[in-house]
Parts: sequence; C-alpha cells; structure tokens
Amino acid sequence: MTIKGLTILFITFSIFSFSQSKEELAAKDFFWGNSDNYKNVTDTPEKWANESAVILYKNENYDFHKFGKNVTYTSSVRKRIKLLDKAAVEEFSEFAFTKRFRSSKGRYTWKEKGNNYVGVKIVKPGGSEIEIDVEKESVEVDGETKVAIANLEIGDIIDYYFYRLEPFKTTYAFGFDPVETNLGEEYPIVDFKLFFETENDFFINFNSFNGAPKLKEIPTEKKNMRRYELIASDIKKNEYTRWFYPLLELPSYKFQVYFARSGKFEDRALAFLPEKEKIIKSSVAKEEVLELYDNRFKPDGDIGDVRKFFKKKTFKNDTEKVTEAYYFMRHYYLTRFVEAIFVKDANIMYNPFVYYGYPVFIENQKQFVRHFTEFLKREKIKYEIVVAKKRFDGSIDDLLIERNVNVLIKVNTSTPIYAQLFSIHTNINEFSPLIEDTEVYLLSPTRNKIDIIKKGKLAISTHLDNETKKEITLSLNNDFSGLRISSINSHKGHSKKDEQYNRLMFTDYVKEDYTKYETKSFIELIKRKKDKARYKKELEALIEKIKGKQKEKFENSAKGEYRVDEVEDYTYEINNTGRYGLDTYFTFTETFNAKNSLIKKAGPNYIIEIGKLIGGQIDLEEKERNRTANIYAQNARSFNYNITFNIPEGFTIAGLDKLNKSVDNETGAFISTAVIEGNKLIIKTSKQYKHNFEPNSNWNKMIAFIDEANQFTNEKILLKKK
Repeated sequence: MTIKGLTILFITFSIFSFSQSKEELAAKDFFWGNSDNYKNVTDTPEKWANESAVILYKNENYDFHKFGKNVTYTSSVRKRIKLLDKAAVEEFSEFAFTKRFRSSKGRYTWKEKGNNYVGVKIVKPGGSEIEIDVEKESVEVDGETKVAIANLEIGDIIDYYFYRLEPFKTTYAFGFDPVETNLGEEYPIVDFKLFFETENDFFINFNSFNGAPKLKEIPTEKKNMRRYELIASDIKKNEYTRWFYPLLELPSYKFQVYFARSGKFEDRALAFLPEKEKIIKSSVAKEEVLELYDNRFKPDGDIGDVRKFFKKKTFKNDTEKVTEAYYFMRHYYLTRFVEAIFVKDANIMYNPFVYYGYPVFIENQKQFVRHFTEFLKREKIKYEIVVAKKRFDGSIDDLLIERNVNVLIKVNTSTPIYAQLFSIHTNINEFSPLIEDTEVYLLSPTRNKIDIIKKGKLAISTHLDNETKKEITLSLNNDFSGLRISSINSHKGHSKKDEQYNRLMFTDYVKEDYTKYETKSFIELIKRKKDKARYKKELEALIEKIKGKQKEKFENSAKGEYRVDEVEDYTYEINNTGRYGLDTYFTFTETFNAKNSLIKKAGPNYIIEIGKLIGGQIDLEEKERNRTANIYAQNARSFNYNITFNIPEGFTIAGLDKLNKSVDNETGAFISTAVIEGNKLIIKTSKQYKHNFEPNSNWNKMIAFIDEANQFTNEKILLKKK
C-alpha cells in the first residue's frame, strides 16, 4: 500500500539525487539539526487517541531568490507523524516516487537540472531513532522508485522531509504555480508552520479563508529580504466526501508568487500584482480587473476568411450570424487541422501543415477573445467580456490569482448568447457549468478602449437541459443463454461533451465539417499523386488501428455499464454528432449479445435481472449518511431510460409491482413505471438531480431518491412459462 501523503509529495516533486552533497547535508540540518524544536515531541493530545494517526508537526517552506538571470526556487516540507493503529502502519510502510526531474520553469528548461533531497527516520516508543538510507533501500519498479519501511509498528513516529532545490533562468515576468489548499489534512495536526522567504522582484498574492490564520511578516536583517509565516495549532482532520468543495467549507489558504524584474515587466505581467514587493496582496479590486484586461483583450486579428465565408450568405438576425461565425471559426482554426495533427503524431509525416499554406491556429483564450471581438466590432454587434471564477474556488469578490479567471464573450443580441474558446466539440452558448449561477464582472468597450466594468450574473442550466437518455431493447437468445441488447444513447447539454470525446472518432466529425464548409480534407490537399496514394494508405491504416482499439474499449465499457460478463457480436454506429447546438443530442447506437448474463434458470422459469439495465447507481456507505457539509454538484442533470423487453412466446411476466417506484421532492427524483403492452414489457425510469447545490439540511431528501434508484438495480422479474 502507498503512503498517501508521501506519494502525492514525491510524485509532484520527484527526486533527482541522493548523493551526500553540501546541499543535502544543509537540507538535513535545516530540519533535523540542532535548531529542531520538535525532535523530542512524541505525545499526542488525549482527544485524538482514537485517531488512526496524528501529525505532531508539519512545516512547509517556500524560498525565492535571484541573482542576475538566475532564479532559485526552493520548496520543502517536513512531517512528523505518530501511527496509532494498524491501518496507519500499513499506510506508511511503503511509498513511491520518480527520481529524475528537470525544471519546467524559465527560458532554458531543457537544460536546467534541479536536486531533491529526502530524509526519513523512524522514532520508536522508547526514543531510539532509525534513519532510513533511502538510496540504498529503494528499488526501481516499472520506472518508479519504491521504498519499503521495514519493521514499522503501532506507536512509532515516522519523521520525513522533502527538500527541492530548483534553479532556472529568466529575464521576463514569470508566475510560479499557485498553491490553493486546505489548512488541515486527513489526519489531525498538532502544530503547523508555513514559511516564506523572498526578496526584491518577487510579488506575493496571499490570503486565508474560512477562519485560517493570517500570514504575518517577520523582521529581517536586510532591506531587500522579506520573511513571512503562518502558524496554526490544534487543526482538526478534514472529512472528505462526495459532492464536496473543500475550499468553500474548510479553513484554507491560497497564494501565488510572481517574479518581475523591472517596471516594464511588471506592466506586462499577467497577474494582479501588489503595488510593491513588500506588500502582500490579499484582494483584487474591480478597477484592477479592468486595467489588466483592457490591454489584453483589445479586438485584433485578420478575419478576412470569416468575411469571405459570409459573402454568399444571408442571415435572419445577428444571433444567427454570430452562431455561424463561431462554428466556422471552430472549423477554420481547429478542426480542419485535426487530420494533420493525427498524421504528425503517428509519425506519418514530419510537417503535414505545409499543405495548408499559412495556417492560423487559435490556441488560447487571449487569441480567441481578440479575434472574435474583432469580428463583432466589424459587424457592429455589441458585446461584453465576462470575467468569472469557478464555484469551487469561491466568489468573484475573493479573486486573488489571475490564473483562476474564466473568460468568455457575452454577445448582446436580442437574446444574449455566449462564446468561449472553442475545443473540438464546444458549442455556442456553452460555458463551464462550474461558473453557472455565479456573480461575474462584465467588461464593456467604448470605441477603442475597454473602460466600463460592472457586476452581472450568469444563467444556470436545469436538469432538463443536461440529459442522458437511453432507449434500450432486449430480447432473449433462442436458447435462453443470454440477451440481445440494443441501445440508442442520447446526450445533450453538459452531459454530452465527455461522451463526445470518448465516443467520436476524428473521422466522424472532420468529414461532417468538410462537407458543411466546403473545405478539402488533408489527402485532397496533397497534389503529387505518388505522395497522395502513399499518405492515404498510411492514414487509412492508422484509422483502422484506432477503430480496433476503440471497439475493444467500447465492449469493455458495455460490460461495465450493463454489468455483464461477456459481450459478443458488438456493433456501434454514430447517429448524430451533436456538435452544432448545446441543446442538440449526441446520439449513438450499440448492439451486442450479453451471454450468460442477466438471466438465471429457475425450474421451467427464468429470472431476469432487469434492474441492472439502468447502470450502476450510488450505494451510500453508512458514514456518508450523516452529513454536515453542503452538497455541491457540477450541474443539474437527468437520466431517462426507456426499456423494452420482448416477451418470448409461451411466457408471462411476474414481479412488476417492484418496478413501480416514485420518490420526487425539491432536490431530485427517481420515478419508474412498468406496464405490459401486447408481448412487450415497457419500463420507464427517470432519475433527476434538480440543482447544482443543496444545503446540508436537504441531504435526507437526496438520500431518499438515491436509495430508491440503487434499490431498483436489484429488482428482477420472473419469466413464467404458461
């Protein structure tokens, strides 16, 4: 078993060197040297005596320094943990990590190496210490380094540190990865200390939330040096459960450090920087949002191709025009290159993009906003730029880190429509469900300047908008050894994108786009007959290979969804890609034989496990039923199934009463009906999550329909011989 804490830590930071260098000895002394005030701490508070483990001390450190073009970033953590039961002993008896790492920061990342140092020791109840020789005890398994901690026992203390030293070069503004985390962990913490050390040209955005302590400055001996710390004690363990946003409910802190060497780079930095390095920025005013995005999102771009496409077209209104422009851009700047991307990735050709002349890609948020608003400006269509923040990260009033911003365009047509940076299947009016129903900033231009900012609120989708719908037909095989299942699967709203990425082959949608926009496929762009024949053959071979893997994946998916052991004679067909409207269905049909599954012989009769056809349902554990946290979901949604069972001649059905259920309340519903019409048993089920948020006071109402849906999967019918 892998240690959770160590595994996350080691995978995140990886390990490069175990040699006894000066740096390694310095790291060891930093944590375990003479100044270690916690080396003799062994007792846990009595109130936590029944916990699995207790963290006696946790210490996180972040150091940022520069010299010329060189920047050194040091991050480290130490934990001293007392193991109080067998589960904790097993948890900490093994950990895994990767050894090599190169810096991903700065300008010369391909050649900048960093060093990471690890120390692990065991403190026995009598006080004796055993330091683990990590390098000697580690073994390589499948490219991963693993270390077993032998002879670990209940009552032992495991004391470890991780020290990462990462040098890199940069002459520009650079933002370090933000840290957003809870104060607590899965085990209670007796004492905790977070420590920062920075100097000139390093800017800190930091704030504490939900009752976490504030960051405090520590006096230093140098003018250009700054130190800060956050100290906490008696931290309860965190209880994590499903549908839970920890940053909204639990004490937490967030920060980002930004490096900007001079005034001009400070101006170019894509961040809400404090006015001076010595100021800790804890909030962002709306005026700062306006100032940052005025320059970043000024309309700009060559939209000649869009206007050329529109030359022979007429539109009823601006809504139709903007919608068509969005889908054309999605194709012209993305999907028409998809075949070439596959060709390049498969090493069929080094540079397939040469056949496109001078291809233009829109790859990021900034490019999209500037390009799309240039089109709106030329067409004299009014718009606003939406600046939003995902619900799990708090409200827009708590904005602190620019990287957490979501940007989209609100087009002020008669009925406002929204456009965001497109991916392959993104629709107009589609934006992340995680920013639905949130307060946002709306930025408006007057002439050539974005100079108006106000607050607004985004709409919210309903469970009817986000639907999974299945039409399932099943018939018994002639020998009653299994079932023939045919399922028409439809998804719309936020319920379809994952399915589209999972189910659609690139050939399913690029041909559709080529036809719609009268553009040429990759093979058609190749002029030389010899090259065309060669690359066509190689591309077709690649397609067949992908299809083979795809079919195998879908067969396994069917086994899991319908909980059957064997799938035979599997066929699959796309009916509608659903790529031209958020409210249009993505639909596919799959048919297969479920052999030796869902049916059991009972004398002259047969038992059919009909309830399993609605797929796996949530089976709440006992500990989940007593909930104190609020309930957060990505979006409201519904699952509607119509099941038709062809009753074989000479048989009747018994057990329908258990298939008729109804739990419907303000939070959601599970409703099922079963009737016989001629020689068909028709079952309809509907499961609904009506909102994306429920207060914990409504949890029992949710349990009611969740349990009813889960019970339905256990229901069976009896096929009785007449």
